Amino acid sequence: MELIKMEKIKDGRYLKNYELTYLNKAGKEKKYEIVSRKELANIEDIGKSASGLSIAALSGKKLLLLKEFRMGINKAIYNLCAGMFEKGETIEECVSRELYEETGLSVKRIIDVLPSSYAAVAISDTKTHIVFVEVQGEFEDHTSENEWIEAGFYDREEVEMLLKTEEFSSRAQIIAYFFSKNLFPV
Repeated sequence: MELIKMEKIKDGRYLKNYELTYLNKAGKEKKYEIVSRKELANIEDIGKSASGLSIAALSGKKLLLLKEFRMGINKAIYNLCAGMFEKGETIEECVSRELYEETGLSVKRIIDVLPSSYAAVAISDTKTHIVFVEVQGEFEDHTSENEWIEAGFYDREEVEMLLKTEEFSSRAQIIAYFFSKNLFPV
């Protein structure tokens, strides 16, 4: 497989659409579309750097989960607190800002930061970090009028029940599963 050409086909406010032209293993051209959160100047820019993070947060022996409406699927699901880097922002600054904006909570300590990984490899080059944190404070709503988020802390038994009865984003589901099995870094 060889990527031979990339062309931007749409420049949206948050996502850029690109058409990629590959030579497949038989030597024939194949067209493929992707979206990126970043402006890609050339082929080498695809998947080059992280654009945001997801936050796996604990308070005592409880996991922070957000129930939030996601327009892309037209329903509310369980998710992690997450967001995109602002220009020049560090991982620590982004974690603090996103926690505050989406929940009103603050970082007590950062437990671990995983290297960036791809979020949706079939359609996008988006890379994000997963950051494990301990949080403190009280819930407050600082979201925009375009967001609907209900933040809550859940113990292992509650998370185990949610996993059986509710819908999750894939990253939140994996984090919730490992939390429910007591396989979570502290």
